[in-house]
Amino acid sequence: MQSRLQVKVWKAKALPPDWFKRAKTQDEKGRVTLEKDVKEIIAAVKKRGDAALVEFTEKFDKTRLTTKTMRVTPDEVKAAYRKVTKGQVAALKLMKEKLSNMEKLALQQPRVKAAVDGVTVETVLRPIASVGCYVPGGQAAYPSTLMMTAVPAKVAGVSRIVVCSPPTEKGTINPLILVAADICQVDEVYKVGGVQAIAALAYGTECIKPVKKIVGPGSKYVTLAKVLVSQDVAIDMPAGPSEVLVLADETANPKLIAADMISQAEHGADSIAGLVTTSEKVAEETLACLKDNAASPERGDIIRASLSTYGFIVTCESIKEMTELANAFAPEHLEIMTRQPSEISAKITSAGLILIGSYSPVALSDYGSGTNHVLPTGGFGSAFSGLSALDFTRRISIVESSKEGLVKLKNHVKVLADAERLPNHFKAVEARFEK
Repeated sequence: MQSRLQVKVWKAKALPPDWFKRAKTQDEKGRVTLEKDVKEIIAAVKKRGDAALVEFTEKFDKTRLTTKTMRVTPDEVKAAYRKVTKGQVAALKLMKEKLSNMEKLALQQPRVKAAVDGVTVETVLRPIASVGCYVPGGQAAYPSTLMMTAVPAKVAGVSRIVVCSPPTEKGTINPLILVAADICQVDEVYKVGGVQAIAALAYGTECIKPVKKIVGPGSKYVTLAKVLVSQDVAIDMPAGPSEVLVLADETANPKLIAADMISQAEHGADSIAGLVTTSEKVAEETLACLKDNAASPERGDIIRASLSTYGFIVTCESIKEMTELANAFAPEHLEIMTRQPSEISAKITSAGLILIGSYSPVALSDYGSGTNHVLPTGGFGSAFSGLSALDFTRRISIVESSKEGLVKLKNHVKVLADAERLPNHFKAVEARFEK
């Protein structure tokens, strides 16, 4: 098994120019084909609605649904509770509680009110009317992803929350996902996945009414579909394959580093796991641990494929060099295992989430810390933030001016209106003082 794992090992000074590119470079034909296929599915759903959803679900998910069985029923939710354990339900409820508490605090931050020279400006938050939460299926079930998308929407006050998730070959959705949906009190759950689900949420069908915003991670097909429909409906971010980058010095434990890299690699063969370290010894021992532990039979094929294709170890000469590489990579998850992790954290400008110290693995943020694990990937950590209740609201400014306040700003408005050749702007102000 060990010989099958070939993690890339580089020195920082000899990194290839495109080392930070996530996916292997696709040829132009491959990119064109992907976009063509996704566009065709979107167009079919827009034109034929539910009939297209039924067709694509049978083609891609190998199950035959009808317009009557597409939406999850209350009886199916009740049946789901009988298939899960009390411990699983308790864990989901605890996750909801922790996440809700954090999201409520987040909503308190942007509310401001200021009154200066007779003009009062207040910023308030208003919820988006409806959102669609995409929950991936396939190789594993992700009730936690449902929580991470639905709970912030609920906290924000969204009145209609729709969940789409691909069905199994038996035409069902994993019971844990249904239980999570019930705990979060989502309004609608549909057995629809892939590009067709994104198209249905964006444009609507006979069964699925369109939403104002689509959130949640997915495959490269789902991610591209979200990007393509974003000209018509809002999306959260381009959230693709999961990734972790570990920063470590000589004090770090190679076994823990390897365990965390493997835990991310098991998400899928296209997941990214990397180590950047100032210690040659830590690099060598981590590589040895990866080769030993990746031989595990539990999701071993996926782990080995991920690490062999997208895994890497980079050795640096200084903390400064290590930090610069981290900011260039802009990882989804950044773990810092060094002697003084807080000092390094203060210098990180590009990351979806930062985890400090040996007792803060990605798994904690996935399931127990109360932080959201729907995070920017593929380098978008340099411009996007993780999902939060704020993403389900709109900021609205409310302005109220007294007569005296407008008098003080009257000439200022005239100067700028004249400069921009918009004379009627000033006339609208001047009209308020005409007798």
